Amino acid sequence: MKIFSRRTLLFGILAVALAALLTATSGQAIASLQSDVSASTDQPHWELAEASALVATSHLKVSTGTSSDDLPPPPNKDACLHCHITGEEAGIWTPLARWIIFGTAGLILAFGIVRSVSAWKTRSPWKPILERVGDWLEERFQYKDLLSKFLDKPIPEWQRRWWYCLGGLTAFLFIVQAITGVMLAFYYKPTPEAAYASIQFIETEVRFGAAIRMIHHWAANGMVVMVIAHGVRVFITGAFKNPRELNWVSGVVLFLVTMGFGFTGYLLPWDQRAYWATTVGTEIAGSIPVIGELALLYLRVGWSITSLTLSRFYALHVLIFPAAIVGMMVMHFIMVRRQGIHKPL
Repeated sequence: MKIFSRRTLLFGILAVALAALLTATSGQAIASLQSDVSASTDQPHWELAEASALVATSHLKVSTGTSSDDLPPPPNKDACLHCHITGEEAGIWTPLARWIIFGTAGLILAFGIVRSVSAWKTRSPWKPILERVGDWLEERFQYKDLLSKFLDKPIPEWQRRWWYCLGGLTAFLFIVQAITGVMLAFYYKPTPEAAYASIQFIETEVRFGAAIRMIHHWAANGMVVMVIAHGVRVFITGAFKNPRELNWVSGVVLFLVTMGFGFTGYLLPWDQRAYWATTVGTEIAGSIPVIGELALLYLRVGWSITSLTLSRFYALHVLIFPAAIVGMMVMHFIMVRRQGIHKPL
């Protein structure tokens, strides 16, 4: 094993040296190529690139209405074009420094893997990695007793039918929504000028962006269907009766929050369909007796749909409703575990 570790370290050092040599060679080649191009033109290559970038920027500003703050820097201001070894940028993130830093980290990782394999081979009896991690956490937090009290309960045969899984499917779809929603939030811009453009960017430029958005879209539809089906099953089996009244109330609140998710998320693409659907939806809220006008003003942040409406819907969609649904789901699940599932009629 010691011989294997020494060989691994030797191969790692040779790999880092070779990478540094290739980087230096490519940097010199790029520098010589740029000097040849600049010698054959009346202007330096970066000035030509900057001029073309400025023309493209002006066209982009006219077509999209975006400000220059939202656009990438011109080529002569972009550090990535100067980060070869012999270039003007001599900071820590030049390729040579990157190879040294990450190469050293890679050697440490390789050495750790070798030592872990050695320990794994000499361990008796052997345990899977997840079991060993669980034992390590149990030694420090003693969490298994708490989980066993919450999870280790016998399930009767009649509870194993598929219609008793609708609530769990709803929770699973919410987790899918949370994960894909966070991914989309990295690129979405909640402003009237950039909302639709950011959706187009997600659909056409972001890798797997269209797939992530479609998963978010169809999981939202599935979540609405599942929560309705779950409520119908609870009503048919009489699971809303004593002593499960509060569980039914929390389920109704979860249903309303789910509808709120769908309503607020529908406006976020900021296209014609979203705009007019939100107009109709807020008009329906405004027709509620007594509180309708107040509800309309709260949802629209005024009498018409503006950028403030989009900002409010985005805040409700990504902050208020997620916090509300997580809190209600925790309470809902705790009551289900304590009271059990109601027997069929």
